[in-house]
Amino acid sequence: MRLNLLLGAAIAPLAFAGASAAQTVETGPATAVEEVIVTGQPQMRNRTDDVVPTLSYDLEYFQRFEPLTVGDALKRVPSVTFLSDVLESDGARLRGLDPGYTQVLINGERVPGAGVDRSFFVDRIPAELIERVEVVRSSSANRSGDAVAGAINIVLRDALALDGGYVRLGTLHWNDSEYGQWGGTYGAVWGGRVGPGRLLIGANVQDRRNPKDKFSARYDEPGGSLVNIEDQTDVRDGTDYSFNAAYEVEVGGGDLDLSGVFVRTDRYQDEDSIEYNQGIRDAAHLSTINDNDVDIRTDNLSLNAKYSHDMFGGKTRFKLGYASFDDNQFEFENEAEYLRDALPDEDRYTADRTYTDLSDEEVSGAIEHERRLTETMKVEVGVQFVDKDRETSITAPARVRFTIPNAPAPRPTQPAFGPNLPIPGGVNTIEETRVDPYVMFSGEQSNLKWEAGLRYETTDTTITDQTAPAADRVSDSDYGVLLPSASLRYSLSDTDRLTVSVARTVRRPNFDQLSPATLEEEVGDSDFLGNPDLEPETAWGADLGFERRLGHRGVVGINAFYRDVTDLIENVNTGAEGSAGAGTFIYTVDNVGNGQVWGVEFDLSTPLDFIGMETTGVFLNYSWLDSKIDDFMGERRFNGQSDYVLNFGFTHDIPTWGAAFGATYRKQGDAHSRVISEEVKTSYGADLEAFIEKRVAENVVIRLTGSNLLNSSKDEAFDKFANLDDQEARDYDEYELETESAGPVYQLVARVAF
Repeated sequence: MRLNLLLGAAIAPLAFAGASAAQTVETGPATAVEEVIVTGQPQMRNRTDDVVPTLSYDLEYFQRFEPLTVGDALKRVPSVTFLSDVLESDGARLRGLDPGYTQVLINGERVPGAGVDRSFFVDRIPAELIERVEVVRSSSANRSGDAVAGAINIVLRDALALDGGYVRLGTLHWNDSEYGQWGGTYGAVWGGRVGPGRLLIGANVQDRRNPKDKFSARYDEPGGSLVNIEDQTDVRDGTDYSFNAAYEVEVGGGDLDLSGVFVRTDRYQDEDSIEYNQGIRDAAHLSTINDNDVDIRTDNLSLNAKYSHDMFGGKTRFKLGYASFDDNQFEFENEAEYLRDALPDEDRYTADRTYTDLSDEEVSGAIEHERRLTETMKVEVGVQFVDKDRETSITAPARVRFTIPNAPAPRPTQPAFGPNLPIPGGVNTIEETRVDPYVMFSGEQSNLKWEAGLRYETTDTTITDQTAPAADRVSDSDYGVLLPSASLRYSLSDTDRLTVSVARTVRRPNFDQLSPATLEEEVGDSDFLGNPDLEPETAWGADLGFERRLGHRGVVGINAFYRDVTDLIENVNTGAEGSAGAGTFIYTVDNVGNGQVWGVEFDLSTPLDFIGMETTGVFLNYSWLDSKIDDFMGERRFNGQSDYVLNFGFTHDIPTWGAAFGATYRKQGDAHSRVISEEVKTSYGADLEAFIEKRVAENVVIRLTGSNLLNSSKDEAFDKFANLDDQEARDYDEYELETESAGPVYQLVARVAF
């Protein structure tokens, strides 16, 4: 079915062109393709005309560093952090908050992701598909309100993006063996007139590899005795395939826009580790040998149709969309344990298999009407609809375990497994319906531009969990949230302007928090039970920003933000005894307490033409981030929020040589997290990237880029406890220090326009 929909999206624009041959579409000039692959000048941040504070970055801003994914590109924009592995940029954390607080849009529309927190991994979209990336710092009534931290809008190339085509051919090199590993990256895009309208089509294939080395040292407590060490290799190897198409045509006196994008990720994750007792690497102290691999195939599909027509004294828009996310994973883990309990007859071999099949589909629609009320004011009204169906199946056969001779006996290769059985909370269906009406007024008077609106979001969720007791198998929740918002932009002069925004936003509960299944020993030695009666978190937020134009193309800005989050969802103790017996409990989640988030964001993007260096561009952004929340142990920051993120760099063009070079540096501050039974501190090393390019013909550019040139590392410290009482008493179960590192990645890419 998915393949048929995709082929339909690709063929429908061409068929529609023939059916509408009597009509033509009047459009502005498309971008010449030479301007896309050969810029010839520093590329700066856009200065948008939006009332809501928005930062906009065209692909050309990122392209010279040849990012592979949207996540790689986002590393260069203000306030975006990640808690991913080295060389990975998946869950974007705008203003350092959990990905569930950040709304990720594609062409202004929501897309489903695999996360139970409704987040979307931005590394699923190849950077080659994008036209620009927008960071929307506040909320408007005509957009989904689940954007407490803000929204990231990934705008894909449309039918007006190019006039002509280009081919991208390249090779990648990873430094994870004596001679390294090689891969390829290939892409092609073409845009032009087809029939009465304009068509854009593109395809991209790129190899992806993430080789890391990890080392862990485990102690009985901080500063205590060394218990064991673990040496680990972790290689994630795969290929991304993508295809996109867009067609714009005039139909019946209105404008029709059809678009589709499909992305497939094939990935194999291979983790191998060896543990040694007391940190001594010899056979006498060998503790475990572990082999943990995951075979992953993920498909993302998004199809959209938009039609706008002048009617009822204004303009009416009709939208219809379909988006799906399919994730299939097979994971196996084989582990040989030697002398773990100092008892020879208990040396053993264990094997586990897990099968994951997740399917998430969303059908969306909208009817919106905009009309002018006076010469200086207009109104927009509309209703947006989303219907989600999510099916999850996580099954596994019973663990295979049997004793083995003492080390170094060989391990069996293929143990016999029984039938696959659902894991607790692993087989469920989720049906969620949202109907969101809104009204928004906007106007412009002299130096002032403003908007104000009201949005009402309704959510009806039904979760059926096949692993829960029959009486609790089906859970329902429904609620409505009123979301006011207002923004204004005041021009102080031709170069200076001030923006102010106030908005209420919402974060819906995670699906696993709503599910009525009981997960044994999920919280340390204690169990976890979902709460179907959870209400969403809501937040009142304010942004105050100042922006100045520097010369003709430069921009400098500073923005202060504040969020007051209420009805925070946190773990609470039911008081019931857990499955592990005395001293353990069943925990659940509830809406408890409030939290505050605040910070200051500075960004600069400008050519140095004011000092006679018009071919040199510099950029700098720095965000200071902070927050406060009260949990079961007192005050802390929001989990995983880095205290700062810094980016700066430059590009320099040499027009007489047809060449350019540049570099960018990134550093992210420490992040702390605290949940029941575990506390984590995460630190990252600095990341340096550089490029050099040469135009070898009018329409050909060759570019060499290098990333992770400082061999960045990720360092984590884990404080682990058996239960909450031990955590409060600082009676450690284990203290672990883990570090992972990876080497540089190089790309040699040629872009040829035609």
